[in-house]
Amino acid sequence: METRRIVVTGIGIVSPLGHDPKAFFDNLVNARSGVRRIDGRFDSLIGAPVAATVEDFDSAVYFPKNRLLSLDRVSQFALVAARQALEDAQLEPAQIGADRIGTSIGTGMGGAGTLDNAYHEIYARGMHRVRPLTLVAAMHNAPAANLSIEFGLQGASFTHSSACASSAIAIGEAVRHIRHGYADAMLAGGAESLITLGVIRAWEALRTLANMDGQHPETSCRPFAADRSGFVIGEGAGFVVLEELSAALRRGATPYAEVCGYSANSDAHHLTQPNADGQAAAMRQALADAGMKPGEIDYINAHGTATVAGDAVETAAIKAVFGERAQRLPISSTKSMHGHLLGAAGAVEFIASLLALKHETLPPTAHLQFADPACDLDYVPLRARPAPGICTVMSNSFAFGGSNAVLIARRLTH
Repeated sequence: METRRIVVTGIGIVSPLGHDPKAFFDNLVNARSGVRRIDGRFDSLIGAPVAATVEDFDSAVYFPKNRLLSLDRVSQFALVAARQALEDAQLEPAQIGADRIGTSIGTGMGGAGTLDNAYHEIYARGMHRVRPLTLVAAMHNAPAANLSIEFGLQGASFTHSSACASSAIAIGEAVRHIRHGYADAMLAGGAESLITLGVIRAWEALRTLANMDGQHPETSCRPFAADRSGFVIGEGAGFVVLEELSAALRRGATPYAEVCGYSANSDAHHLTQPNADGQAAAMRQALADAGMKPGEIDYINAHGTATVAGDAVETAAIKAVFGERAQRLPISSTKSMHGHLLGAAGAVEFIASLLALKHETLPPTAHLQFADPACDLDYVPLRARPAPGICTVMSNSFAFGGSNAVLIARRLTH
């Protein structure tokens, strides 16, 4: 039986760099940072009051007041980004059949803001009740459920929660779902909104968050740099519409790219320490799934969180897979600008890779003034780079718990 080919026909995004793909990519290629000091939001209670927040997002513009009672900020982001993706794809469920379109979503902690508020009501204010819809707003599958209901999608609804690899896995598993004939289209991606006092305090306890640059807070996230100190938490959502190629072309869609390779594995090593062998295995498995050799990859969007250990380990893993080619392979970490969206990171960075392919321009690793000697590859420092003829992109997502996921996309030529 012939393998079904899967293409991306629509994208949508809500991010610290803009609320649509055009604004997002324009800010990326111009090295504008969405990292900012979070004055007034419990800033005096945390050590480094910086985050990559979604600004100018007025929920009242998108949702009636009564609807917001059941929508955590994570679901709001998901609904807005997913609608963009469906409109971009010009896809109506009736064109395919609602029961042949599913949802696949990644999130690290679901409705964390709702839970944080509920705990504050109980433990700080001594309240005996919380809002009636607290549970349905906070549950991990709330974004997926809301998307299915909002758009009338009656295919399978999946929620993947594998820390920072969640939404890359959500996209990859959606590809497999279509590839094996269980669906003809999938709305896939991720959403996260974790900028709460409790969550930030928990990350601080692990000592993984970046120190704030007092003079230039927007430069606090510095992947692969000698002076990197950790990651900056971000928030937002990214979604893609995935379709079987021949069906997409029959209805007149214009694909961004073909998703040709995907892998997911586990280091089986440590809850927090990254492992180069596991990461390298994931990249090799994705290449094998795509039927490609390492030399065919033109660009890698790295996981690149700006932690001291993580960036050096990923560098070693890339060298192990790509050999001498690694020295000539452009790599960048867009987290330097949009922060680490945790469960939504894989989807947002995959979208960045798709847009790099479309515009033949590689986004930079911002703020990389002085590279760590242990990170000695081409990280496209400081400024975007033209990439005429770019054909293939790889997006890496490596998570706490040892979960690794890699996506590969290529320009559709036939």
